[in-house]
Amino acid sequence: MAAESTQQQGFARADRIKASREFARIKLDGQRLVSGCLIANWRRLEMPASSRLGVITPGRIGRAVDRNRARRLVREAFRLNRTGFSSPVDLVIIARNSIVGKPYSGVEKDFLTLLRKAGLLRLEREG
Repeated sequence: MAAESTQQQGFARADRIKASREFARIKLDGQRLVSGCLIANWRRLEMPASSRLGVITPGRIGRAVDRNRARRLVREAFRLNRTGFSSPVDLVIIARNSIVGKPYSGVEKDFLTLLRKAGLLRLEREG
């Protein structure tokens, strides 16, 4: 159990989508949805896999400090809510201009709304 709680606490390198070919594959083969300050592209994975996240923050968002903050907020929302996914996914989140200045609670709300609309979250009664 200690190993499981340790993995839930962090955001390891294995949890990240880094290669540009993986981003491109998710964009081509996956689905897309827009909600609030976020755009999501995702592709469902087979069951033994674990969910991974890639974050894109375009330069038009603003200064580097704003883009870095947006990445941190999205990663944190993913980290805290990844146990609620109905199945493993490769998820790419693209931040929109409206994320600048938004508090974490607003970003998390948009993140969860997006996942609900996409059908990626388990129903509350399931568990």
